[in-house]
Parts: sequence; structure tokens; C-alpha cells
Amino acid sequence: MGSSRAIIPGLALEECYTLRKVRELPMAGELHVELGDYVSQSDIVASTSLPGDLVILKISEQMGLEPFEVIKGLKVREGDTVKKDALLCEHKGLFGLFKSNFVAPFCGCIELISKETGHIGLRLPSSILHLDAYVSGKVVEVQEAKSVTIEAKGAFIQGIFGIGGERQGTLAVLDIAADKIVSEQDIPEDVKGKILVGGMRPSIEALRKAQSGGAKAFVTASIDGDVLKDYLGYELGIAVTGNEEVPMSIIVMEGFGNLAFSDRALSLFRKFNGAKVSSNGATQVRAGAIRPELIMFREGDIGVDELSIKEAKRLEKGASVRLIRVPYFGEKGVIEELPVELHRLESGTMARVAKVKLSNGACVVVPRTNMELE
Repeated sequence: MGSSRAIIPGLALEECYTLRKVRELPMAGELHVELGDYVSQSDIVASTSLPGDLVILKISEQMGLEPFEVIKGLKVREGDTVKKDALLCEHKGLFGLFKSNFVAPFCGCIELISKETGHIGLRLPSSILHLDAYVSGKVVEVQEAKSVTIEAKGAFIQGIFGIGGERQGTLAVLDIAADKIVSEQDIPEDVKGKILVGGMRPSIEALRKAQSGGAKAFVTASIDGDVLKDYLGYELGIAVTGNEEVPMSIIVMEGFGNLAFSDRALSLFRKFNGAKVSSNGATQVRAGAIRPELIMFREGDIGVDELSIKEAKRLEKGASVRLIRVPYFGEKGVIEELPVELHRLESGTMARVAKVKLSNGACVVVPRTNMELE
């Protein structure tokens, strides 16, 4: 693209934000949480069984038979479950000398048999859809067998354009200037599970290195249209995105061309460097606009603590715990006190803490997110 085009639709950028996310099943299923439960990003909150595709097997054409000959030679009935390569139809031919068989190309269930056409409908096995929480927070609404609504608190920021659906990871801000064109050399070696942020107009080599390294998403100020086409492998339509089959999503914060990161956006990302992030590159640029988003959760945000939040309800004085972060990693102890007020950590962050008596007799104060119940 020869020129730079910034698009400024009044995007959200909030350091302290409360939002609600509805997690809805495509069809009736089972909910795994209850009203008032706390959930973390990766918790499965609902699941359902999705019926497999119906494959029409045109046996009459493939065997060169009349429909009545197919029906006569069928070895299955409607409702039968068959394995791959199971015999479905056998035709003995003239005087039984020339046998021909038709076997199941897949496993599944015989859903229909057409006497008029000699066709069979084979329903492939169902698959289980597991729906995660996407954000950490509290379940504030439940629709039986259908959906849950989760209220989350954290930083919220929208981009201009994105590709790829929901991703979760750890925020990692690149150590480069806001107006630096991102090259392959700017991508760290250890990016697995990271949401990378920084720079502008990343090269295709930079994107591929980040993707092959296991990065979940790449957030950049701007991008070149040809690089985006190269990354996807095809020209992208502009109406709706989010369903692209890419292992790493891309979120563009400013627009296309030579546009650097805004100080305000980059400053917010740097504040949350190392935090847990939920992101979604889905974009709709027409009526009912949808913008790509990032929701960042910082240790100490009320309602979105990183501890397994279903377990959090059982944290109490006298509970046995294991500490899971340095400098007490692996130590076991008993909770002696759970102060109500927030406590300032060495990093300066305010968080909820617990006073724990270790098995060696020492008493330590640690963030509640740094422990798990025994």
C-alpha cells in the first residue's frame, strides 16, 4: 500500500474496566458452573454434543446398480452403527459369479436409506464442544442449558482490525521503539504462549518466527496489506474476520501503512507486561461494528485473581496449602490468617494475601494467587 491510512472510530482504552461476556452454546447442552461461581480464563463453563455431518453415499451410482438392486443387497438397516470398512451392500451379479461390495468409508450411524435412489445417509460421530470462560471473573447470570454471563474486571483495549479468534496468553511487550518496523531479529526466542505487543509494520519473517515459536497473538501498531495477504495465504475480505484458521492471531491498533503505536496504548500495555490476557481478533467493519479486543488481568484485580477461583471459596483459616511460586515454591503450610484488606507487594502491586505457617515453622505472607489447596 502506497499511503498510510489511520482509522479512528473512538476505540475503548480503559485501565480499570468492568465488562460482561456472554458464553453461549450453539445448541442446548450442559453448564458446568453455577450463579456466583468464580472462574478463570481456561475453565470450561459449558459443553454440548455437536452432531456429525450427514454424508450421502451414492451406492447405486458407484456400484453401477439400479436402486432396487442396492436395496436387495443391503447388509444394514436404519439406526445401525457401523465401523469404517464395514460391509454395507453386496451384489452377487450374474449367476453369483461376479461379486461386488460397497464398504463404509467412515464410521457412523445409518440415518436414512432411500429406496427411490439407492442412496444411504451416514451420520458421522458427534463431537464434544467445550466452551471456556475466556475471561476471569464471576458468573452473574445463567440461562439453563444455554449460556453463562461472566463479569470481569481489568484493563480493556480495542484495536482497529484483526484476524483470528479468541486467544489467551501472557502479555509480552517487545523491547523496541513505538515506531520501529518489526524485523525477525526483534522477536525473542521464547514466545510460546505469549501475546506479543510492539512496533509497527512487522515483516512476514517476523510474523512467521513468532507463529512458529508458539506465540498466541501479535499486537502491532500497523501492518502492510501485502504482508497480511502473505501471512494468510489469500486476499482477505473486509466484512467480517475472526474465523481464519491461523495459529497466531493478529491485532492492528492504528491502521494500515506507516503508523506508529500511540503513546497512550503502548503505555497501558507496558503497565500490564507479564499479565494474563484474553484477546480476540474478530472484526466487523460495517453495521453493528465489532472491534478486536484485549482484556488484561493484573494480580490483585478484585474478582479476577489468578487462583483457581472455584477453589478460592474454600480458602479458610486452617486450610492446608502448597506454595507454587518462588521463593517458597513447593513449600507446604497451613493458613493462619486471611486479611481482608489489600496488601502492597514488593513489586508495588496491591493484592489479596494470606499468612501461612510453613512446615518448618516459619510464617510468611504470600499473595493468594501463589498457593493452591492441598
